[in-house]
Amino acid sequence: MEVVIAPSADAVAALAAEIVARAVSTSEHPVIGLATGSSPIPTYQRLIDLHRSGQVSFTHASAVMLDEYVGLPRGHRESYRSVIRREFVDRVDLAVEQLHSPDVHSDDLAAACSAYDETVVALGVDVQLLGIGGDGHIGFNEPGSSLVSRTRIKTLTAQTRDDNARFFESVEEVPRHVVTQGLGTIATARHLVMIATGAGKAEPIATAVEGPVSAICPASVMQLHPHVTVLVDEEAAALLRLADYYRHTYENKPSWQAL
Repeated sequence: MEVVIAPSADAVAALAAEIVARAVSTSEHPVIGLATGSSPIPTYQRLIDLHRSGQVSFTHASAVMLDEYVGLPRGHRESYRSVIRREFVDRVDLAVEQLHSPDVHSDDLAAACSAYDETVVALGVDVQLLGIGGDGHIGFNEPGSSLVSRTRIKTLTAQTRDDNARFFESVEEVPRHVVTQGLGTIATARHLVMIATGAGKAEPIATAVEGPVSAICPASVMQLHPHVTVLVDEEAAALLRLADYYRHTYENKPSWQAL
């Protein structure tokens, strides 16, 4: 795991966009894993800017989504497919047909979960963007999730629903259930890129990066993955015990070694 402490949230977004753009530009059929929430939005804007300036094209790329609400009408503004399209896909040249998401409207949700899991694994994700919740969840793998879980239906915690209420008229409108890639599914991606900014992410980042691997902090499973980049700003890095070492290693990173 490589932890990079950037001077600002903007610098974090720039580094994350650089990683994705490099993967897209150097692969014949790149697959990127897209996350929702507030953390990756600046990264998507950076990628949009790179596309508009002619520095990267997504015409040959595919994308997979981490999760989706269950119970919202098709096309609902706050469905994650709608959010991803609005914030990124529809603003670059990535074909919407190449945006893969779980079928949460299926009459057999369990079968739809299995089918989506197979799709994600078959495509092979090159770079998976991740945010982290205040309780350490990634995707919608809430605390207590199996570290080898697969795509499935999950019930959201009260904290997660409260956190997401800002996107709805009230917390009562936030769905109670979701379909999410499991921790084991996420781990099949070749490169995991965690983005975290702000003081509110300091505790979960410290627990995920330096604490024990435990289901109580689902993001800690990243410690078992062979290629993880954790991008944080100074506020999110505030509780890292090895912060000085992370800064030292990044400052002395070999020029030939990319993130």
